[in-house]
Amino acid sequence: MDIELARTFIEIVKTRSFVRAAERLNISQTAVSARVRALEERLGRPLFVRNKNGASLTPAGEQLLRYAPMFVQLWERARHQVAVPKGRRAVLTIGGELSLWHPWLVDWLHWMRRTAPDVALRVQVGLPESLIDQVAAGALDVAVLYAPQYRPGTRVEQLLEEKLVLVTTDADGKAVEPGSYVYVDWGPDFAHHHELSFPDGANPGIFVGLGPLALTYILEAGGSGYFRKRVVEPLIADGKLHLVAGAPSLAYPVYAMCSAHADDELISLALDALRDIAAGGEAERSS
Repeated sequence: MDIELARTFIEIVKTRSFVRAAERLNISQTAVSARVRALEERLGRPLFVRNKNGASLTPAGEQLLRYAPMFVQLWERARHQVAVPKGRRAVLTIGGELSLWHPWLVDWLHWMRRTAPDVALRVQVGLPESLIDQVAAGALDVAVLYAPQYRPGTRVEQLLEEKLVLVTTDADGKAVEPGSYVYVDWGPDFAHHHELSFPDGANPGIFVGLGPLALTYILEAGGSGYFRKRVVEPLIADGKLHLVAGAPSLAYPVYAMCSAHADDELISLALDALRDIAAGGEAERSS
């Protein structure tokens, strides 16, 4: 079975829609339909029933679903292991959410280059859902995330618990004006604790889905918001930001989601580096 046919089949199952699968795969809906027809012709059975609610599996489709993810996962693992660059003994693939790459995972890259120069690194930045899917499929060895999901063939380990602190550009740092508050979407856990901490708070006028973008905005335009403590500490020291007096800090754990099918030695090496960085080892060596 062609690998792209299998990927397309799996994406339709996930989204329950030919249209949404086309969007996720960045191809036309016509191409998705053509791939499904080709797959059905090879198997000699219809795989989907299309209706106004989307696409549902036929009994034959249910049977194929037992094998297609394993097929894709096996292919991804083989592709990564075969494509080891000359002069390197192995390849380690890692992904992370955008807000985690600077500076924390940049330090991880330095750690790996210094400690394991014979390991080739493949690094990518992505959205949580995509990173989780890739670890589950074997396309990534490790993903560093704020909110992982437990999937078959994966394991999850907490690396550290960051703190989100409320800061403001107001030098007094005593109060937050609702009109200048920027709500940063740190995920459902943050939303829950934020609501408990500020039950009477007015709805903010600005919602931002990415921490670095929100931070850049308030530094330029003024305002307040919750941000990772490690990121804003230098700005607080420089007097560009100020902690809001009496505001609660909110826990924000960081996790490593690992493929259970990856090389154990490489996973251990990656996690050792991540733990060292989380403990501040790289920062101490760089100071």
